[in-house]
Amino acid sequence: QVQLVESGGGLVQAGGSLRLSCAVSGRTASSYAMGWFRQAPGKEREFVAAMGWRGGTTYYADSVKGRFTISRDNAKNTVYLQMNSLKPEDTAVYYCALDKDSTWPSTRVGTRQYEYDYWGQGTQVTVSS
Repeated sequence: QVQLVESGGGLVQAGGSLRLSCAVSGRTASSYAMGWFRQAPGKEREFVAAMGWRGGTTYYADSVKGRFTISRDNAKNTVYLQMNSLKPEDTAVYYCALDKDSTWPSTRVGTRQYEYDYWGQGTQVTVSS
């Protein structure tokens, strides 16, 4: 059984930082592409960042490029999203996701929701102005 559990969300002032964690069980996270998405109130879920299983390939939404960094700790089977210079428009529920079809020999690193099969329950991030 695959489980993804996010943590690390909270309330932060604009300009502050947070690090989200996504603990993976049931699969080896380093063997799959992992992504972060977010959903703000009244809006559709949107792509934030993704990392391929080889680790060297990463993609970011334009809105977070240069401020957010996706990374992975293979020993802890955990994926992170470091968020710096946070803005009120970053307020959302953040979800991590795993693409079960992205393992070797695939090199896919998806940026669309339908490319991901397993999702966490989400963690709330609120940025005050």
